Amino acid sequence: MKSVTIFGATGSVGQSAVDLIARHPDDYDVVGLTGGQNITQLAADAVRLNAKVAVTCHAHLFNDLNDLLAGTGIEVAAGDAAIAELAKRPADWTLSAIIGAAGLVPGLTALAQGKTLALANKESLVTAGPLLMDTARQHGATILPVDSEHSAVFQALVGEDIAAVERVIITASGGAFRDWPIADLANASLAEASSHPNWDMGQRITIDSASMFNKGMELIETKEFFGINPAMIEVLVHRESLVHALVGFTDGALMAHVGPPDMRHAIGYALHWPDRGNLPVERLDLAKIGKLSFENPDPVRFPALQIASDVMEMGGLSGAAFNAAKERALDLFIAGQIGFLDMARIVSRVIDKMSASDGLQNAQISLDNILEIDALARVRADEAMKNLG
Repeated sequence: MKSVTIFGATGSVGQSAVDLIARHPDDYDVVGLTGGQNITQLAADAVRLNAKVAVTCHAHLFNDLNDLLAGTGIEVAAGDAAIAELAKRPADWTLSAIIGAAGLVPGLTALAQGKTLALANKESLVTAGPLLMDTARQHGATILPVDSEHSAVFQALVGEDIAAVERVIITASGGAFRDWPIADLANASLAEASSHPNWDMGQRITIDSASMFNKGMELIETKEFFGINPAMIEVLVHRESLVHALVGFTDGALMAHVGPPDMRHAIGYALHWPDRGNLPVERLDLAKIGKLSFENPDPVRFPALQIASDVMEMGGLSGAAFNAAKERALDLFIAGQIGFLDMARIVSRVIDKMSASDGLQNAQISLDNILEIDALARVRADEAMKNLG
């Protein structure tokens, strides 16, 4: 029986993991689940999976969660410290699916236990890639990618020599605005940005898809996880969302990973690794699909890609600044304080300002420095918002 913990259980990725584990309850011992405000879902899943502990990150919701789980024997906790404490509990397999920089500390703590971290939290690699990878090496832990693109690259590299890789291509659906006239993007509404053509995801990830900031994050992730030269990483718009990534080798071969747009595939691969499980995902009918299309992303429509490319070249703590500025700009867009295109303007200005004055490239990559840059970049984002003009 495999012991598992799910951080971010109530989000879209976490719910896919809950579904997989609930189908085979005798195979898993669920150590703990964490969530945010949706404590009703958190409590229901904790009971469903017979979890030992349920934790909400919101301290003020402790009593409510405790009431929901009264009489179940399930331990209840709340707050960031409780989440970090859960990460110290032994588990064979831990899923990091918390959205945002908040997922960094639990992920690092879980790695220090020397087990397997299934990583869906993009921000961990973007903000602290070298620190994360070093922590895994120091403690003999394994990191398995759960982003569909990086899982695809990982699978394409099984049995291959990384030195023979010539390029890595990650795909993007193009999001909600891939066919909009560029002139109309400035007036895109929150509701329009929150609707994805192919994937069923949470609001923040869906908006990041529409702006292509999620793909910018994935560019940086690819560099950090696989140690790939940034010049070797490409993005293609693939409307069908069936080819998740391709790896090109020095002999001219391209290895593609093809599958339905269902996060249970990447999660299930990580859950059963190094074996493959029998997963409840659609089996593709290629004759019915008929064709697969690819196109280069429009740099005017998707400026986030160039910003991310610049960040990859800068290195150091620029990823931490990029992520924090992006998160804050997204907050401002959701709150209706800025327009859709203003998000990229804010992030670009934050990176320009901080690279010139705050020592992003040369600072030591430590947790304290990462958190300091994260906080500073959010302040810089608010300053940039006031000066958009």
